[in-house]
Amino acid sequence: MTDIMSQPAQPQGGPASEPFVSKWASRYRGATVEDLDPPAALSLTPSDTISLALLSAFERDYTHLTIVDSATRALLGYISIPQLQALLEQGKVKPEDEVRTAMIRFRRRGAKYQVITMDTPLEELEAFFAGAATNGQKQDFAVITDDNRRFVLGVATVQDLEEFAKRRPA
Repeated sequence: MTDIMSQPAQPQGGPASEPFVSKWASRYRGATVEDLDPPAALSLTPSDTISLALLSAFERDYTHLTIVDSATRALLGYISIPQLQALLEQGKVKPEDEVRTAMIRFRRRGAKYQVITMDTPLEELEAFFAGAATNGQKQDFAVITDDNRRFVLGVATVQDLEEFAKRRPA
């Protein structure tokens, strides 16, 4: 989710790598994350139950939910619904457990995050998903925030980007 509190960006002076080449640049034509028309984010708190997370995600057909502090609304992490289902099947969590037992926390110390806003060009979002800005670690989703990273506005997924590219002729 990227600070979106996504994953850390490539550190300065890191290993040189090939520049990212977009698969769909000809289809973006100046489009930004806002053009994906991402649904509003659904955020839960660490004390919400896993059953509430599952119900909320299924009602909206979401694969990732953001987790925020109940008092400050600060973004703490996220929960992946497919991973949560796997944990339930393995018996590692129960529906009545709190979300905090299964959430993935964002690392904040010593990491520079790539901020994804509604104004981020789709080429940058594609590069983020491909891992170009995250030390080669591919990402499945991005948390969309305001420029100051105070508010979670939505979540964009790789599938959202692929669907956008499919709808636009090259």
